[in-house]
Amino acid sequence: MKKIILCPNMLRDVDGTVTEYVAEAARRRGITIRKLPMFDDGLSDSIMNVADSAQRHEIIAALDEADLIIALGGDGTILRVARLAIDADTPILGINLGGKGFLAELDLATLTEELPNIFDGGFTREERLTLNVELVREGRVIAQDIAINDVVISGGGRVIDLMVYGDGHRISHFTGDGVIVATPTGSTAYSMAAGGPIVEPTAQNILVTPICAHVLEAKPYVLVSDRQVAIEIGSVKRNASYMTVDGNDRFDMRHGDILRINKSEKTALLAHIPDINFYKRVSEKLGDTL
Repeated sequence: MKKIILCPNMLRDVDGTVTEYVAEAARRRGITIRKLPMFDDGLSDSIMNVADSAQRHEIIAALDEADLIIALGGDGTILRVARLAIDADTPILGINLGGKGFLAELDLATLTEELPNIFDGGFTREERLTLNVELVREGRVIAQDIAINDVVISGGGRVIDLMVYGDGHRISHFTGDGVIVATPTGSTAYSMAAGGPIVEPTAQNILVTPICAHVLEAKPYVLVSDRQVAIEIGSVKRNASYMTVDGNDRFDMRHGDILRINKSEKTALLAHIPDINFYKRVSEKLGDTL
C-alpha cells in the first residue's frame, strides 16, 4: 500500500487526535497520507467546501489514485465520502467516531489492533448496490441523484397519499407519513426504524418500507434488484411532500410527481475486514449479544 486519503469529520475528531494517530501509523510504514476533512470550519481543502467547484475533479482524481480511503466519523460521514467517491475505484474504510456506525469496520476499541493488518492489505473490496433516482414532473425529469442508503418521500409530519409500483404493476396504495426505498446498505438505517427488514449489505435487493401507513395491508416489500420502482404522489391527501436522498437536502414534490428508482450501474466500494461478522455487529449495535 502506497497512498491513503484520510477523510475525517473534524466535528467528531475535534482535536484531530484519532486522525493524526492513523496518519502517523501509516507514515511509519512508508505510506503517503493526504487529508481531506469533511467538516472543518472552512479550511480551503475541505471536500464539502469544494464539492461544487472546479477543484471537485482534482479531488475525485486524488481519491481514484489512492489505494485506500479512510473515513473517520459516523455513518453520515462515510456516506458523504462514498457519494463523492462513487466514480473512484478505491475502497472506503470507515472508522466509527459517531453513534451506531453500521457502515464502519473499525471503532476506537479495535483501531490499534486492526490498523497494521489494514496497512498490509488485510481487507477485501465489497461492492454495494446503489440506486438511480429520477423525479419526473409532467413527463420531464427535473432532478436526478444516486442513493447509497435510501430515498425517502415524506409529508414532514403530515399524511400524504402514495402509490407504489414495481415494473408498472401496483404494489401498494396508502396514506401515511411516507415511504422509504432502501438498498441493503440502508436497511439498518431509517428503513429498519420504520419496521423494514435487516438485509445483508452485499445482497442485491430493493427494499420498500411504508412509514406509519394508515392501511393494514401496506407492508414492507423486498424486491429483486432489477425491479423498476415508481412512486406517485396521489390526490387523496394534498399535503406538501418532499424527497431526500441519503439524508441530504430535501426536494419539494407535487401532486402527480413520479419518482422513478432502479438499480444503478455504479456501486459503492467499501473495504471489509473478513473476520468481522455482520450478524454479530448488528446484534452489538442494537443492544443484543451473541
